[in-house]
Amino acid sequence: MIDAIIPLLSLIALEVILGIDNIIFISILADKLPAEKRNKLRYWGIGLAMLMRLGLLAFISWILKLDKTLFTISETDFTGKGLILILGGLFLIYKSTKEIYHKTEALKQDAQLVAKVSSFKKLLSEVIILDLVFSIDSIITAVGMVQELWVMYTAVIVTVVIMLIASKPISEFISKHPSFKVLALCFLMMIGVSLLAEGFHFEIPKGYIYVSMAFAFLVDVIQMKTVKK
Repeated sequence: MIDAIIPLLSLIALEVILGIDNIIFISILADKLPAEKRNKLRYWGIGLAMLMRLGLLAFISWILKLDKTLFTISETDFTGKGLILILGGLFLIYKSTKEIYHKTEALKQDAQLVAKVSSFKKLLSEVIILDLVFSIDSIITAVGMVQELWVMYTAVIVTVVIMLIASKPISEFISKHPSFKVLALCFLMMIGVSLLAEGFHFEIPKGYIYVSMAFAFLVDVIQMKTVKK
């Protein structure tokens, strides 16, 4: 039991870091809804992420098969996991680029489009797509770290509780500060590039991405305080 505590804490920490992508994506989409529906989208999105992770753990043997080569093109092996990451990465890059465009270049030209309230079902479907991609990536990472299923289940549940608690303040902070919203979208774009690269077996250490974005966030905070003064 004691021997499992360190792997459990390590897995929870890793899952929380990976879950930041989920929270940011859901927070940005929730900002398109009326204030009374934003919490609903956050809870549904994070709740579905937990159900997907727990469900995928029940089919762990099938998940492991996703790492097997399906076909090869130009000496590059493509696996089930790789194809999912490629599609997820492209989707994330597309969504991030589109949102950045509407926040910057198209702000004046498409004012009505930006102000338009999006459909809850449409936004939830987009959240489900990303939940699936992040869930598969998360579970395969978890399998590589620990062997005991109960440790994985516990880590998933604890992580989701942390995400639920953190989602509202993160969402409100991003909504309140437009510059941080663009920064968050750039972060999601980088994650999309990372998923795309991983699908082609080119690993970009996630630590590089998170450290660089943390530095950019710090610079933005300093700039905001300077402007206020």
